[in-house]
Amino acid sequence: MQTYPFYSSGCLTVRFVGELDHAAAAGAMRAVTAAAEEFLPRRCVLDLSGLSFMDSSGVAVILRAKRMLSATGAELMVSSPPEQARRVLELAGLSELLIDTERKEVNSR
Repeated sequence: MQTYPFYSSGCLTVRFVGELDHAAAAGAMRAVTAAAEEFLPRRCVLDLSGLSFMDSSGVAVILRAKRMLSATGAELMVSSPPEQARRVLELAGLSELLIDTERKEVNSR
């Protein structure tokens, strides 16, 4: 799995590409931690649009990142998960972290 951090105006975005599973989770968390320590963002968005698969290890990465960022006063959000990753997030009760506007429109109908 690959990670691509981008920082602008207080917001850190980390894009994940590939499979976020047990084998990739530690590296993903290291990448998020390193970027957060470098930029000290007020907000962090994990962009999941490039994922081909995510399991409960991805959920653990998101929860650990949320805990780490909350300790510094930063907010964590998740954007653009593919359908499979979206289902995993919903089953884990993490839908509130999604910032996908299409999802909000569907929920408001």
